[in-house]
Amino acid sequence: MVSDTSTGWFYWALLSAVFAALTAIFAKVGIQGVDSDLATLIRTAIIIVVLSAFVVYTGKWANPLELPPRTWLFLGLSGLATGASWVCYFRALKIGDASKVAPVDKLSMVLVAVFAFAFLGERPSLREWSGIAMVAGGVLLLAFKRS
Repeated sequence: MVSDTSTGWFYWALLSAVFAALTAIFAKVGIQGVDSDLATLIRTAIIIVVLSAFVVYTGKWANPLELPPRTWLFLGLSGLATGASWVCYFRALKIGDASKVAPVDKLSMVLVAVFAFAFLGERPSLREWSGIAMVAGGVLLLAFKRS
């Protein structure tokens, strides 16, 4: 893996996309005959165990009680948003096609750009906004395709 910080993020983001795609496929198969909320809980429990082992194994464990309150606040809000996203995602997968649910879920990319502009002061270029608009259009095309 490339460790250059100017491009290294891309490889991690690409791996994230691959694993997110696998998540949709595995989840769609896994929730057959199971309540979507229970499936979300099982998935979350597995994530907790795996990430805990990873953090300890890599020597990255630190006392979380020593983190600043602001960190706790925003990580807590992020956790709540993640949980809500997962519950909604699994419910959508339970009743919809993965090939339709996943693209709509990726509308989050467009929303991240808008929220980053509004709240973080990020300023995408006209070229970047054009790409974001194309993603939004692609999401709509995929989500509402004719059967």
